[in-house]
Amino acid sequence: MSRFDFDWVDAFTDRAFGGNGCAVVHQGAGLSDETCMRFVRETSLMECTFTGPSDTADIRVRYFLASREIPFAGHPTIATVAALRARGLITGDKLILETGAGIVPVHIDGDQIEMTQVAPEIGVEVPTDIVVNAIGLNVSDIVGQPQMVSTGLPFCVTLLRDRAALERAVLNIDAFRSMTDFLGYDGTDMMEPFMVTLGGATDKGDTYSRLLLAPPSPAEDPFTGSATGAMAAYLWHHGLMDKDSFIAEQGHGMGRPGQARVTRVGPREAMTGIRVSGQGFVLMEGQVNMPEDAA
Repeated sequence: MSRFDFDWVDAFTDRAFGGNGCAVVHQGAGLSDETCMRFVRETSLMECTFTGPSDTADIRVRYFLASREIPFAGHPTIATVAALRARGLITGDKLILETGAGIVPVHIDGDQIEMTQVAPEIGVEVPTDIVVNAIGLNVSDIVGQPQMVSTGLPFCVTLLRDRAALERAVLNIDAFRSMTDFLGYDGTDMMEPFMVTLGGATDKGDTYSRLLLAPPSPAEDPFTGSATGAMAAYLWHHGLMDKDSFIAEQGHGMGRPGQARVTRVGPREAMTGIRVSGQGFVLMEGQVNMPEDAA
């Protein structure tokens, strides 16, 4: 057994029990996939990160769900940087992370942690009838063509008519799996439909979103930074967002309100990156004993 320092951080919030939680295991990047996944399941969190040394960046970060490793995730990036900063493991206002999706630059400005997600990949359009079956809504509830978009992790971005439709959505697991089969994904390289409506949950927000999840993950993600980047790219690509920088909100319906500022890098017709920034609140810190098994 080996002992690792860890921090439990609520990301995209400035207070306890808001936003989205993530446990950051320091110097745990060498643990096996199975150990990392079992740790995530033990926490009942959506995702956890495991850091380690890097030959190409300042720090290597591995991202795990309860079921698999994924190349990148937004709220765990905010949580990881907040944890490193709270422990005094980083100094200055700039940091370069090595992730499975590539190099992710991070800028720290006061309490705000800003990550620059990779240039968006605007993917295939997804038939509306397939998406409505997956999220339990009517065709009339969708007002924008669903489309695959990635800024490090692919999501089916789906623009809904209003908040009422957003709140009615329920994930149909079988229909979602049929959707992944139709798109040619194996279920490990894409995420569930990311639903968004224009207009925030509060008067400060410009968008409000939800992400419903398939087992063994929790039923809903309180705040999704990687999907927020993909959603913003979708809105700018289709001319649906006039602002170059806006406030995205998520999690309010779960009692875990979260907020991020999203900023476009480059012109809307040739985006070179998406900046997503937010705060992180260190809720718990301690040590964990885990098997010392190299990945």
